[in-house]
Amino acid sequence: MEKSPALSGPPRRHISAVRRDTGRGGSKIVSSCSLAFCFLVLVAVAIVVVFFVLFRPRSPTIQVSAVQIPGFSVGNGTVSFTYVQYAAVRNPNRAAFSHYDSSLQLIHAGNQVGFMYIPAGEIDGGRTKYMGAKFAVDSFPLAAAAAAAAGVADVEVESRMREGKG
Repeated sequence: MEKSPALSGPPRRHISAVRRDTGRGGSKIVSSCSLAFCFLVLVAVAIVVVFFVLFRPRSPTIQVSAVQIPGFSVGNGTVSFTYVQYAAVRNPNRAAFSHYDSSLQLIHAGNQVGFMYIPAGEIDGGRTKYMGAKFAVDSFPLAAAAAAAAGVADVEVESRMREGKG
């Protein structure tokens, strides 16, 4: 007896052909993504290192080149004078920086006797900016010990400069 083709049904498939491969395919993707991530982290670290080697941020150097007292008078235990200071501010960095809230003050016997505000500005990378400050100091009494020491008195000069990113 022959089988009729209508009764035979769909062809049988082999189980091995239908089964998905769950072996090493997934781990290859994870390992390649991990390798790419490690490479990107390594590149980022290298960029940061190169940035700090080439653009190493350093503080500016301030060098007072001259101090002058062109006018000076002493009388009745008081002194008054004109004060002039020349300074060079050097920016050793490659990037520009701005300075602000800068001042120059003279202090005698713990009291401020002279003050000058220095306006804000910017210094380009690798450049030096020369600054001059001149102001008159009103008469102030000399300390008794200084007056007794033949007119020699200590005066303290303080310069302050704040810097910001420019």
